[in-house]
Amino acid sequence: MKACPHCGRFFASIRCPACGFAGAERLFAGGCPSCGYSAPRGGAGPLRAKKAPPSPLPLWVYVLSVAALLAVFAVLLTALM
Repeated sequence: MKACPHCGRFFASIRCPACGFAGAERLFAGGCPSCGYSAPRGGAGPLRAKKAPPSPLPLWVYVLSVAALLAVFAVLLTALM
């Protein structure tokens, strides 16, 4: 069994603070096997997450946004006349 270096409590598995995945210590050698979350060696310093860059929005979202904006302007323009 391993013990926490900060509080001394014993534990049988590790739980990822980002996604909640729990498993044996060997599974977390390179970070969380589920989401990639990792901490610097020695437990010192801030925790960091390995996240994939956000994917761009699909083209239809932009087209729909521009169409809605033009519709609002058309309604405002007709209301002012």
